Amino acid sequence: MSGGTIHLPGGQEVSRFDRYMLSQLMMLFGFFALVLVSVYWVNRAVILFDRLIADGQPISTFVEFTILSLPAVIKLILPIASFAAATYVTNRLSSESELVVMQSTGFSPWRLARPVAIFGLVVGAMMAALSLLLVPLSQTELNQRERQIAETATARLLTEGTFMQPAKGVVFYIREIDGKGILKDVFLSDQSKPDTTVTYTADEAFLIKDEAGPKLIMIDGLAQVVTRNDNRLFTTNFADFTYDISSLLAATSSTKKSLERTPTLELLRAPKEIAATLGLPDGWVAAELHGRIVQIFMCGIAALVGFATLLMGGFSRFGVWQNIVYAFALLIVLEGVRSALVDPVRKDAELWPAMYLAPALGGLLVILILFSKTRSFSRRRVSTP
Repeated sequence: MSGGTIHLPGGQEVSRFDRYMLSQLMMLFGFFALVLVSVYWVNRAVILFDRLIADGQPISTFVEFTILSLPAVIKLILPIASFAAATYVTNRLSSESELVVMQSTGFSPWRLARPVAIFGLVVGAMMAALSLLLVPLSQTELNQRERQIAETATARLLTEGTFMQPAKGVVFYIREIDGKGILKDVFLSDQSKPDTTVTYTADEAFLIKDEAGPKLIMIDGLAQVVTRNDNRLFTTNFADFTYDISSLLAATSSTKKSLERTPTLELLRAPKEIAATLGLPDGWVAAELHGRIVQIFMCGIAALVGFATLLMGGFSRFGVWQNIVYAFALLIVLEGVRSALVDPVRKDAELWPAMYLAPALGGLLVILILFSKTRSFSRRRVSTP
């Protein structure tokens, strides 16, 4: 297996064994990624399909939303797929004694880990493209399409002579719409709050578009507020009043979603300006930026942790399933550490280096395991006559 080499940048060679193991890792990675994406997508697609079709949207809109949501789904499953591929391939090579053969030819644990490290770099590059570029772009486009659909839904509110209930506790009525688009004799009852009922009546009204969502401007009207605790009625005449229609259509997005859609370069160049615009502490921007980078490292770490943990248990023709459980537990611990450090960084942006603790711990763990296996491997070679 030592013949037929190809060269990496820097003069390193990829031997036939490296190519063989890499091909196995990539094939299993593709299989696990496809299965996990399919399972996750089906669960989301059912909800998405019901919502869009119920709103009267065509199938093409459902397909478009599905495509735009795929990058975020793939980003979630890449570390799991890389871990599953590494553990499966290592277990199979171990049970078929292929790793034992390579050790007998002089391959150290570090040398055996090289194709896994290259595999981790490849998956990390995929994650970098998704996390730093494709996911923010797709989420931005998805948000724009949601706004367009919200505007379409708003247009369906403009029905003359019909009482409509666009949201729970809200009743809307228009007597007439003239040729200029002015709404005549508008009635709006809002009982969404449990202790208060607000009723608006206006002689005229019209809809306007706003960055935050569509608004209903009512002219020459009356607002009646009934408090249910004491059954008191308050009335207010107004010359004009603005009502946020987007709240009825669930079209507005949270500041957290807006932060997730922000391009990575903007997070790097103007973190304070973005935080001020979204009304968030600086730590939220720091946590989002460094969280995207940490996800890149976690893909490679997940693969190496799976490989090293199985290597730690030695080689057996009966498999190393117990070590697979240990490897999965270690991955959960590392992911728990990564998640636990997000809130402290959000509170204090100066703590952003703590975001890299999880991949650092994972890398240190891999180094310790491989170093331990190298020492035991060297002792066995010395004791062999």
